Amino acid sequence: MKKIGFLSFGHWSPSPQSGTRSSADALLQSIDLAVAAEELGADGAYFRVHHFARQLGSPFPLLAAAGAKTKRIELGTAVIDMRYENPLYMAEDAGAADLIAGGRLQLGISRGSPEQVIDGWRYFGYVPEEGKTDADMARRHAEIFLDLLRGEGFAQPNPRPMFPNPPGLLRLEPFSAGLRERIWWGAATDGTAVWAAKLGMNLQSSTLKFDESGEPLHVQQAKQIRAFRAAWKEAGHAREPRVSVSRSIFALVNDMDRAYFGGSEGEDHFGYIEPEKRAVFGRTYSAEPDVLIEQLKEDQAIAEADTLLLTVPNQLGVDYNTHVIEAILKHVAPALGWR
Repeated sequence: MKKIGFLSFGHWSPSPQSGTRSSADALLQSIDLAVAAEELGADGAYFRVHHFARQLGSPFPLLAAAGAKTKRIELGTAVIDMRYENPLYMAEDAGAADLIAGGRLQLGISRGSPEQVIDGWRYFGYVPEEGKTDADMARRHAEIFLDLLRGEGFAQPNPRPMFPNPPGLLRLEPFSAGLRERIWWGAATDGTAVWAAKLGMNLQSSTLKFDESGEPLHVQQAKQIRAFRAAWKEAGHAREPRVSVSRSIFALVNDMDRAYFGGSEGEDHFGYIEPEKRAVFGRTYSAEPDVLIEQLKEDQAIAEADTLLLTVPNQLGVDYNTHVIEAILKHVAPALGWR
């Protein structure tokens, strides 16, 4: 068995060819797709966060709204860029959204990817400490956020408050018990995966990873996952961790599928998303279901993970993306033992 969800970047474009022409469309269609995915029996609705872009940018109103409209499906991010976040305000927003959803949030956080503007986090008021990098700042924000989610009091109460306080130091409210165990780190390297394991975060590995061996993405990811699990065991955490990988997978079951994705390239690509940092970009899996099943059997990272996130082309509309998810659940997942 494997949990299967979708991952949407929430792209929108005013182009007449786009089915998602505004930020309102992107948000409302994201909620509709989460509802549709739940009705299909999918396990997760995940959203990518990008700032200064025609994509989804502020996750917590979306997660709260989707939480109010659904009852079972996991709601998550992959990922929130912690360079931009105030950990205290984020803890309040996350707690509220998780309570609205009944404890179904699965929050992926990370250092983030290259953004639309130069050092965009500076516009949000954040600057790395002297001698530190923006990645260091992101990890520090993450550590503060994790500490806050423990729910321990840390703030000295006012001796003359407007409203009565409970005894002792105060914590942030609203607090959602259990959310601390549902935080994931999006790791682009083996080293950050090990760091996440030591802190007790679950692991997300996306459709790209910094190249550390020249091997195909799925091989490098599988090694990353094994390193993560070994570090988790060494840290002595009481619970079992979760691991997700993201993939672009399209089962070609009708003419529309073949028109959209019949010519997709089936190979990994190597390139640079940052200067001097070579990355490997995962292939698109696109084939008739019987061929797709055989291809996916060879993906070592999917085999290692307990959760698979299907990246969806959200600008093709809710109905088509519902079909994309259903095709995997119906024609591919059972043959692979995922259902």
